[in-house]
Parts: sequence; C-alpha cells; structure tokens
Amino acid sequence: MFSGKSEELLRRVRRALIAKKDVQVFKPHLDDRYGGVFRISSHDGTELEAHPVTTSVQIAEKVRDEIDVVAIDEAQFLDNDIVGVVNDIADRGVRVIVAATDMDFRGEPFGPIPRLLAIAERIDKLHAICVVCSDLATRNQRLIDGEPAPAEEPTIQVGGAESYEARCRKCHDVPLRTRHQTELAMRGAASVPIPHSSAPTLE
Repeated sequence: MFSGKSEELLRRVRRALIAKKDVQVFKPHLDDRYGGVFRISSHDGTELEAHPVTTSVQIAEKVRDEIDVVAIDEAQFLDNDIVGVVNDIADRGVRVIVAATDMDFRGEPFGPIPRLLAIAERIDKLHAICVVCSDLATRNQRLIDGEPAPAEEPTIQVGGAESYEARCRKCHDVPLRTRHQTELAMRGAASVPIPHSSAPTLE
C-alpha cells in the first residue's frame, strides 16, 4: 500500500484512452474506499469509473468482444480464478493491466498474486517509503489501535491510513496474539501507579 500502484494503473488507463483504445476497468466489490464501489480511487484522490465484481468469473462475463484494454485494480482481493480469467483475456489479444499488493500484512504471498506474477509478461514492482526509518517499504503494517496487528488476524481487511502503514522488512512487526496481549497487559500495568507503604521510623 501507499506505493502508487493505483495511480500507476490510472495513468496507464488514461494513456490508453488518449490513444483511442476501448478500455474496461474492474475492481473487487468489497473495496469501497474513497470513491465507492463504482470508482477506482488512489490515495491522492485521483478517480476513474470502474465495474465492481464479486468474483473473477464476472470479469470474464462482462468483458466486451471489441475491447482493447482491461484494467483490474486490487486483484489480491479476488479469488484464484482470476489467473485463468486474465490468461483467457490476454489470449484474445487484449492488453491486461493488473494492480495488486503481492504480500499480505504478515509479509506472506497474497492470494492469487504469486501465480499472476508468474504468467505476466511485464512486472513493475513499486515501493512506498517506510514511515519508521524512511527506507524503501516492502511490507504492509496492519495496525489495531495504533499497535501492530497479531498474526492471527484475518488476511483480508480493507482499510487506509487508519489501519495500515508502509514499512521496510526491518521495521515490519507481526506479533503472535499471545505476545500482543502480554505487551498490552504490561503497558496497562505500567500505567497504574503503585502506592508506597510507609514504614515506622525508629529513633
């Protein structure tokens, strides 16, 4: 996240439109951030109309016969069938542009994206800047109440700056739930003042 992948997808779509290409844009229905489900929006506020889909097969069903370019944003939220759908569309001679996050908040491969990377003719890997040390960010740090989310949290959770931060490998932190709870308990205990008992003085 925050690497500019949606901005890059929007830039390529605009260039295709300037070249008088017939373009269709798709996005997962669950991504309702910013401009809502019928628009692709980047973190900087740039928007473009899109067709929301619940399953990958719906993309195949909605792609027009005469289409030149198909663009898909946030593909990591789609099911594994997206690999076959993208392959079939590309086999028709259609240019397919896919923007996705390749790793989940744990730093592990995200859904169907590794297989999409394997069949892609061209891959551009974009990076954000780590908010902790200012190095190149390669991970998405999920936050709960400002603290790193434990590894047991669900893989998919749509959110923005309130739920995620861009971080590098060194600053990325995914605690186990037991550690997370222990740290919270320790912080709570440290914030409670402990009264000092007074002892009698002998003279």
